[in-house]
Amino acid sequence: MTRSLRLTLAVATAAVTALALTSCAAGSGSNDDGTVTDGKLTIATGEPAYSPWIEDNKPESGKGFESAVAYAVAKEMGYGKSDVVWKRSTFDSAIAPGPKDWDLNVQQFSIDAKRKKAVDMSSAYYTTTQAVVTTSTSKAVDDTSIAALKQDAIGVATGSTSIASVKSVLGITPQVFNSNDDAVLALKSGQIDAIVTDLPTAFYMAAAQLDDGTVSAQFPSDGKGDQFGFVLPKGSELTGKVDKALKTLEDDGTLEDLQTKWLSSETNTPVLK
Repeated sequence: MTRSLRLTLAVATAAVTALALTSCAAGSGSNDDGTVTDGKLTIATGEPAYSPWIEDNKPESGKGFESAVAYAVAKEMGYGKSDVVWKRSTFDSAIAPGPKDWDLNVQQFSIDAKRKKAVDMSSAYYTTTQAVVTTSTSKAVDDTSIAALKQDAIGVATGSTSIASVKSVLGITPQVFNSNDDAVLALKSGQIDAIVTDLPTAFYMAAAQLDDGTVSAQFPSDGKGDQFGFVLPKGSELTGKVDKALKTLEDDGTLEDLQTKWLSSETNTPVLK
């Protein structure tokens, strides 16, 4: 073999090797399924995560409304439970611009146009309803029908959609307070018997702001509340797949069943009739 032929073969071999290395590098940086880890679906939530959205701060358990919805979406997308990896993130960092180390984030994100400028948001997996917050010593604690509740003194925060809901569903005019905190103080002092607010806020009030708080009932859904969606990195390849999964879960009744189980039955929060 001549020196020139050996040199030509060496150059060709080097070129092939370089091309192979480049191809490997490209593959490791952009997974075939559009996820941050090939073959895994990485889902983030808050720390801590609260009931009834995540039970016992353990999203991997599948218990709690958002955990259950996340696993149902993952299944529709072709991922088994063992393929789901959970991470934690703050609420603000999730909706901030920039790269993410997760594929989906779920922690009661309301869908709005401003957020969509920085991140992708899926279609809705839940539309909030109004709920009744009271205490174990209030006369309203066992009032789980419209007829009974309309006899109670109801408080709401000014500017909230709860005002219209109380008027239309209960047929009464509520006492209006400057804020939810003021309404809580009024409930504690016995000035009112119960507070009407959106369901997520109601669970927070009962758990964090009242020593003996309880969410005693929820209003029938009217489809006018805030819509919650998954947050995804801007331009994610998975956004359309998540939307398709949610559409299937809505059409086959799975979302409604999970809502009934985790936001009504498990929490003993009946719908007013």
